[in-house]
Amino acid sequence: MIRPGAYNLLKVIRAVAIGVYLDDEKEGILLPKRYVPDGTKVGDMLNVFIYHDSESRVIATTQQPAGVVGDIVMLPVVTVTPQGAFMDWGLQKDIFVPKSKQRLRMHVGEKYLVKIYLDEQTGRVAATEKIDAFLDNEMLTVKEMEMVDLVVYRRTDIGYFVIINNKHTGVLHYNEVFRDLEPGDKLKGFIKNISEENKIDVVAGKPGYEKVTDEAGKIIRLLEENNGYLPYNDKSNPDDIYRFFGMSKKTFKMTTGSLYKQQKIVFTKTGIQLTDLKSATADRFEI
Repeated sequence: MIRPGAYNLLKVIRAVAIGVYLDDEKEGILLPKRYVPDGTKVGDMLNVFIYHDSESRVIATTQQPAGVVGDIVMLPVVTVTPQGAFMDWGLQKDIFVPKSKQRLRMHVGEKYLVKIYLDEQTGRVAATEKIDAFLDNEMLTVKEMEMVDLVVYRRTDIGYFVIINNKHTGVLHYNEVFRDLEPGDKLKGFIKNISEENKIDVVAGKPGYEKVTDEAGKIIRLLEENNGYLPYNDKSNPDDIYRFFGMSKKTFKMTTGSLYKQQKIVFTKTGIQLTDLKSATADRFEI
């Protein structure tokens, strides 16, 4: 079954002057010539995105839109009409946001967080700014310590209100993130806590020592790129650590502590050093 608003793996059934037709168990779906990969022949399988063109015909493309049905994305408005707004989502035909699906009047040039959905009446892909109707914490599909995808929704007094896996809502507390975030920003995180009322707290990055393992490789790589020495330690400013390493000071201390125990680094008076370069820079080391 063909799924509009999604990627479909389809077979090329015939070639014509304007492109190729793909098997939909009917007359076929056109993939315009400008989107046909070089060397394509009848019988090949192509992964294409399916949607409706400006003449309401089902059509295929090898272009990649900003999102598929179910995704929540930040998109710019390019045209406003009395019926709604059109947003640029990376395809030749812009995606439509009906006026009834806007929270407030949209304006050309502004970006808005929207959810891509399939209109049941028309069968066309559309977008809505009224995301809350699609979010629910009653029947959770996540558990504590599970890795999840996060989209920043808005700021609150205690942190960022985030969308989890495009299904649930949670809070990323300000003390758990070390950079400014904006609505629409996407990041990986994990479920820190689920309350009895199904309220969710999340943390950016990976949990516990899984995060340390990843960050250890990053620190080693940065050391190797800087002649084995970096002027950062547990006395460094947290903001300086985040700007250089892209991690919190807490994670930095956990990771360098782990590397020290593995004898891969040593601590100096002013920073950290790879152990195999210790003798070359003995003057930097603590006595």
